[in-house]
Amino acid sequence: MESVWKAVADDSRREILMLLRKRKMTPSEMTEHFHFTAPALSSHLRILKSADLVTEEKLGKNRYYSLNEKKSLEVVNFFEKMWGYNLNSLKEYLENKERKKGHE
Repeated sequence: MESVWKAVADDSRREILMLLRKRKMTPSEMTEHFHFTAPALSSHLRILKSADLVTEEKLGKNRYYSLNEKKSLEVVNFFEKMWGYNLNSLKEYLENKERKKGHE
């Protein structure tokens, strides 16, 4: 089993997770959003699947991948526990900081 941290350490894999957050997709649908080959996407999906961050479902001839929401929430909960406040507060803080920076 791959490490969740290793899986999310790669920019492309994080982008795949963000894409799958919206809906389940086939690999051919996903390749339309990226500038890498189908074999490269397959490698990324294998790592994400091994880390249990995505699930695979076979429907007819197609394989559909989707975000494993339970595992994703475990990662979010880790960061919430680590910092002692929820991530919405962090988001608001960073957004306010950017707004103030833009007004200077």
